Amino acid sequence: MPAIDLPTATLDITDTGGDGPTLVLLHGPLLDASVWDGVIDRLPDLRCIAPTLPLGAHRRPAPGNDLTNESLTRLVADLLLALDLRDVTLVLNDWGGAQIIVELGLADRVARLALVACEAFDNVPAGQPGRMLARMSRIPGGLALQGQLTKVRAVRRRLAAAMAAHPIPDERLRRWFEPSREASIRGDLRRFSARFPIPAARDWSSGLAAFTGPALVAWADDDRMMPAEHGPRLADLLPDAEFVRIPDAATLVPLDQPDLLAHHLRGLVSRTVSEHARPR
Repeated sequence: MPAIDLPTATLDITDTGGDGPTLVLLHGPLLDASVWDGVIDRLPDLRCIAPTLPLGAHRRPAPGNDLTNESLTRLVADLLLALDLRDVTLVLNDWGGAQIIVELGLADRVARLALVACEAFDNVPAGQPGRMLARMSRIPGGLALQGQLTKVRAVRRRLAAAMAAHPIPDERLRRWFEPSREASIRGDLRRFSARFPIPAARDWSSGLAAFTGPALVAWADDDRMMPAEHGPRLADLLPDAEFVRIPDAATLVPLDQPDLLAHHLRGLVSRTVSEHARPR
């Protein structure tokens, strides 16, 4: 997997290349870019870029990044700049921090936005799994213990069951959990996940009202981490948003329903700014 050096981190990235419209696909904690493989396979005519962010399943420590939602959003903006990407469709799943790319004034290269079963409003960290990760990060040795527990297949399967409607191959689960057994990677995860107050102290989605480009909000019917009402609320907040429900899927929609999600993303890429976008 190629890597790109950015001011505050070096990221492994999947980049299919080509001259087609560009999607940048972002993942959540203890996951990596591979969560998008099935969707990418179904979009061969588009340029798909999926970075592995320093969120616990990465393999390159990121000591130069503060590892807050703000600093990671700036890291995403740095990636767009370094690759000279424009007219980007930015896609978020699980991790919702990059919603604040609009609030931080960094969305000049983002033309479209897709929010797929992700953190929103006060649901940061997301659901019981996210809050448990934050609490484990605050306990001395907590993440090290978690790393040892995830050597057990039954533990891996139980953790995955909270995020996906269908079984995840154990090979992929091992790929996601093994990096955080390294002290440097575990330290990055701790710095990120231990920062968030429980419950969230701010509304992480309020700035989205300023994004006037086409948007997609795709919410999973069987999601136990992202409240069902957050999807319609996000769609109402965005001036030009389409809201869709994804059946037979939990948080990891890219794994549960790659065909359907690829279909909706292709539809988003084909949209231009609506003449009927609600003024703000």
